[in-house]
Amino acid sequence: MPKVGMEPLRRKALIDATISAIGERGNLDVTMSEIAGRAGVSSALAHHYFGAKDELLAATMRHLLSELLIDTTAALRQAETARTRVSAVIAVNFSDKQFRSETIAAWLAFYVEAQKSPALRRLLRVYAHRLHSNLMSGLTRLLQRHEAERVAEATAALIDGLYIRRALREGIPNAASAIALVEDYLETKLSQAGNA
Repeated sequence: MPKVGMEPLRRKALIDATISAIGERGNLDVTMSEIAGRAGVSSALAHHYFGAKDELLAATMRHLLSELLIDTTAALRQAETARTRVSAVIAVNFSDKQFRSETIAAWLAFYVEAQKSPALRRLLRVYAHRLHSNLMSGLTRLLQRHEAERVAEATAALIDGLYIRRALREGIPNAASAIALVEDYLETKLSQAGNA
C-alpha cells in the first residue's frame, strides 16, 4: 500500500532529478531510468506518475515556469516604483534560484526541444508572454507605449541571450555581471527617452 502524501514529494524529486540530469548532460538525452535513479525511485514509479518522458519534461518546464512566476510575483509586490518593477523582473531572472548552471542548461535544452515539441513551444510562449507583460508593467509608466514595447523586447532578448551565453561557459554563473549588462541597456534607453 502506498504511503499517503508521498506522491507530491516523489513528483518533486523526479522533477529535481530531471533538472539535475539535463544540467549535467546539457541536453534532453536522459532516460526515465536515469532520472528515476537520481530521484531514488523505480523507473516504473516514474512512469506511473508521469507516463512518458515527454510528460515528465513538460512537467519539469511547468515547474520552472511556476517557480519563476512565484519569485517574480513576490518581487513585484516589493517594488514601489515603475523603475523598480523593471529592475525586480531583471533581478529575479538572475537570482541564485533561477540562474544556476543546471537550471540554465534545462532552459536551453527546452528552447531547443520546443522546435519540435508543440507542448514545450506553448510553454515557452507562456514564459515569453509573462516576461514581456511583467516588463511592460513598469516600462509603460516610464516610456511611450511603442518605445516601451521595443525596450521590453530588447530586455527580454538580453535576458534570454545571457542565459544562452552562460550555458556555453564553464564555472559558476555571474548574476551580478548579467544584471549590470541588462541594467546598463535599460538606463541608456531611459536616459535617451528623457532627453528626447
